[in-house]
Amino acid sequence: MPADFPRLTRSAASRHAAGIVHLGLGAFFRAHGAIYIAEAMAASGGDWGIIGVSLKRPDQRDRLKPQGCAYTALELGPEGETPRVIEVIEDVLVAPEDPAAVVAAMADPGVKIVSLTVTEKGYCHQPATGRLMREHPDIETDLARPDAPASAPGFIVRALQARRAAGLPPFTVMSCDNLPDNGRLLKGVVLDLARLIEPALADWIEAEAEFPATMVDRIVPATKDEDLDRVAALTGRRDESPVMHEPFRQWVVEDDFVGGARPDFAAVGVELVKDVAPYEAMKLRCLNGTHSTLAYLGYLAGFETIAETVADPAFARFITRVWDEEIIPGLTPPPGVSLTDYSRALLARYANPGIRHRTWQIAMDGSQKLPQRILTQLAEGIAAGRPMAGLTLAVAAWMRYVGGTDETGAEIDVRDPMADRLRELSNGAADPAGKVAALLGVTEIFPQELAANTAFRQRLTAAYETLADKGARKAVEGCHA
Repeated sequence: MPADFPRLTRSAASRHAAGIVHLGLGAFFRAHGAIYIAEAMAASGGDWGIIGVSLKRPDQRDRLKPQGCAYTALELGPEGETPRVIEVIEDVLVAPEDPAAVVAAMADPGVKIVSLTVTEKGYCHQPATGRLMREHPDIETDLARPDAPASAPGFIVRALQARRAAGLPPFTVMSCDNLPDNGRLLKGVVLDLARLIEPALADWIEAEAEFPATMVDRIVPATKDEDLDRVAALTGRRDESPVMHEPFRQWVVEDDFVGGARPDFAAVGVELVKDVAPYEAMKLRCLNGTHSTLAYLGYLAGFETIAETVADPAFARFITRVWDEEIIPGLTPPPGVSLTDYSRALLARYANPGIRHRTWQIAMDGSQKLPQRILTQLAEGIAAGRPMAGLTLAVAAWMRYVGGTDETGAEIDVRDPMADRLRELSNGAADPAGKVAALLGVTEIFPQELAANTAFRQRLTAAYETLADKGARKAVEGCHA
């Protein structure tokens, strides 16, 4: 790579007062929510600059600060790439370096919204119940060190505590993560933690704060080193923190904000609704559920990306039947939406050759994703008497994946907060029936009614045996035969 590309810098006139603190400044938010917010300010004004917070590591701050927190968003269309510089982030804080500064930023009266994309595991909850995981190490830190919280819920509670003490109204807390009813879930976790700290604080939060649910949609593959070179060649500027994204985007938000304070979302295409649930269920089950299904089965079959996976006709037929026979019958569509058309559009998005969304990346943190993406609708389908062969095979593929060895005998780099425990359970059993039984016993993941269903356990064991004996592609090919 030539060394003579100048570093990306921010334009002089693009600074704004901060109105939003965002926890978890990863690629997804910068390729989705931050762009909407920048566009809303351009359309209608307002002080909605963003202070980003990295909850664990300084990497993002170290890449963004030297370029004034500006970055390039590269749209990966089927026919070409379109770069765009985004200038809406005003600062980046690193929570472990100065947790008090993060609390102070959130407690500032100019901040009206605290949003977050911290992935499922960042909520420190029990995936099967949605309640606060009291024994989580970060929650233990939140309780033991009032001036130095560690978790996203901990920062939210301590900042709200500071605002209440100062006589300020609370901020709106807006989850942008792929979780069912994410506003309610986040509110429950925050209230659980607040009650452990100060019951009166929990009462105030419950009465005064707002936790709107949202649905977010855009495929954002991980940025690789070679992407930095590609962006430099396209733009003539070296950007150390670009983001890649598909052309499609959608954001559905319940219009519940403290004092009505929010950017002019409607001006830039955000759908403001009274109830996000139908949109959320549609996306979580049709997109996220099949993304995870394709990730585990595709990885085991030797595919590196989702696009490569659905380019195989067997996988394209399989996932279409999963939509048509297992997912869509259990959904109530949002007004005016055809779920069949939606699923076919998803297949086209998956097949976009410009998006190299790795199966390994999507497979991360499966213990946290499986309950809301697959298990809930699987249990509902079984109760309704529908054949759920495809989603059962997806669960079996996850079980085989977390065992840590692929079909060639190579080790799988399983990234999951429960990885060690899951591998130990899998490897401690001698045959598929034992492995399935051991993993179904993880109550943090599998609800009792599903784990105790004898017919489901038998079908799941048979699916695992097919994966072990014939491989993922043959299992997919014969799934709905």
